[in-house]
Amino acid sequence: MSHEGIRFASREEQERDERQNQPLARIAVTPEKVRVLLTEGKGLEIDWKDGHRSAWSFAWLRAGCPCATCVEEREMEGRRPGQPKAKPAELLPMYTPPPKPASVHPVGRYALQFNWADGHSSGIYSWEYLRRNCQCQECRFAAAETAGVPN
Repeated sequence: MSHEGIRFASREEQERDERQNQPLARIAVTPEKVRVLLTEGKGLEIDWKDGHRSAWSFAWLRAGCPCATCVEEREMEGRRPGQPKAKPAELLPMYTPPPKPASVHPVGRYALQFNWADGHSSGIYSWEYLRRNCQCQECRFAAAETAGVPN
């Protein structure tokens, strides 16, 4: 019997996963105001009903795509959501334009879907996914503290 593809998680990883799977309060995942700064090329900003404010760059959102294909690829490469792919070592790297959506639309009352300029459009960014991956300084610090990783 083969054990290929099986990975044993450390106690810290198990505890982090348990915290990640704790339900968030409804008010924490209910947006009060959503701004997609498409023209400015900046990213996404959300003011939550609980008073918290979150912001993500388009680069983070594209690298953090929650579709099954992107999640599997990140897991195989050991990357976290929003962490970009390693660039190949080239003498003269080709210019790649920064990620930018061609369009964005709501998915029901629970998510956004980006149609990226590179043709990718299968990721559905739920409010819960976005809140759990808030990139504000306060949340990044808290995540680093609980994971024991420097920010």
